Amino acid sequence: MTNLDASSSEVVFHPKPSLPPPPNTVGAIGWARKNLFSSPLNAFLTILSLYVIWVVVSNAFEWAVVNAVWEANSRRECLDKVGLSGACWAGVSHWMKNFIYGRYPDEEVWRVNLGFGTLILWMLPFWLPRVTSKIAIGASAILISPFLLGYLFAGGEKGLFLQVMISIAITSFIFSWAHTLLSMATGKSLWAAIVQASGFSAKPEATHKYPVFAACLVVFAVAFAWQSSWDISGQSTNLWGGLFVTLVISGIGIAVSLPAGIVLALGRRSKMPVIRVFCVSFIELFRSVPLITVLFMAVTMVPLFLPEAINPVKIVQAIIAVCIFSSAYMAETVRGGLQAIPKGQYEAAQALGLSYWKMMTLIVMPQALKLMIPNIVGSFIGLLKDTTLVSIVGLYDLLLMLKAVSQNPQWNGIHTEPLVFGAALYFVLCFVMSKYSQHLERTLGAGQAGR
Repeated sequence: MTNLDASSSEVVFHPKPSLPPPPNTVGAIGWARKNLFSSPLNAFLTILSLYVIWVVVSNAFEWAVVNAVWEANSRRECLDKVGLSGACWAGVSHWMKNFIYGRYPDEEVWRVNLGFGTLILWMLPFWLPRVTSKIAIGASAILISPFLLGYLFAGGEKGLFLQVMISIAITSFIFSWAHTLLSMATGKSLWAAIVQASGFSAKPEATHKYPVFAACLVVFAVAFAWQSSWDISGQSTNLWGGLFVTLVISGIGIAVSLPAGIVLALGRRSKMPVIRVFCVSFIELFRSVPLITVLFMAVTMVPLFLPEAINPVKIVQAIIAVCIFSSAYMAETVRGGLQAIPKGQYEAAQALGLSYWKMMTLIVMPQALKLMIPNIVGSFIGLLKDTTLVSIVGLYDLLLMLKAVSQNPQWNGIHTEPLVFGAALYFVLCFVMSKYSQHLERTLGAGQAGR
């Protein structure tokens, strides 16, 4: 559209502003017309889907909330109030402690809480800003903390080896948090602060380790003297159960499977025939066998071949089986990530004169791990859910505790409510892991997040 000015000898173009789009093509109405009612068939499917969703959600809400019984002393009392038209959450509430801790004694539950709280505090610096040496902190939490946590959970007599490892764990925890606070406050590492405080900063760098070692020995001696006075009663692993056992098995499995999978993947790509054949045999053997078979072998067959003096408890056998099985799968995930790295990266690292281990740790593996984040987290989620299989070999994990409610005379016949609660709990755990995986992808793989 143009306007012609008759008084002017030249034609001037004056564009008019664009008209707004029709109201029914923008906003929520426009989105619904485009995505839900774009054709008669789509409109029919949309209406049918909404009807199905309404029926399911309304009935579920009525059963789970409106008609639910929240306070009762038995299943019979729930049935007398609402029959089968409402959920009996009173049974779930009554058994909540068993769902979380199994048959662990009530007066000793603080040990489980203290153990998991210590582990969370140990791992917390991993997510704090300005903290350096995060890999060392994470490695100490994975490799050393199990000795401290295992003693808190199991208790009993401490041998000299366990006392030393507990003291090392306490020392590592103290140094991790001292380093974290120092890094956040001043930006300096604990190593540099000890060297400066001891007056060794002006001396040759090779001597800087001596004051640090001395500080470690002092803290270790204090920790050893402190923990030697601990007297914690022993608790049989048969009393462990519920979410506690699920987190212990899956947590150890996750902590072990990733480094073991990396080692197996590197071994499978090794040029040394013995190492390559061993790794290939290990991976193919345990990938070809169902997890339940590995669990039965670990619990029933392996003790037959061990000396009588070596008789590990059932939960340790199950943990070993889960670690072996998940490591085999993780090895193939890592191998896939290594094969995704272009050959030029290997050649560039070799051209710089880097050794094999420096090439893998500084150049190849960081890129490969970044690419493997979705698959690694997917394996971790699968491992968390696969731990329910340990109930078949007699361990009272979360699933078996959920089923045990219905065998209690007081709550006989209550099946659905505990399983709904367990499904919601597993969903929350898996959803948190999935969202954190996406956060890592955005943080570490910024250039590839959109692929």
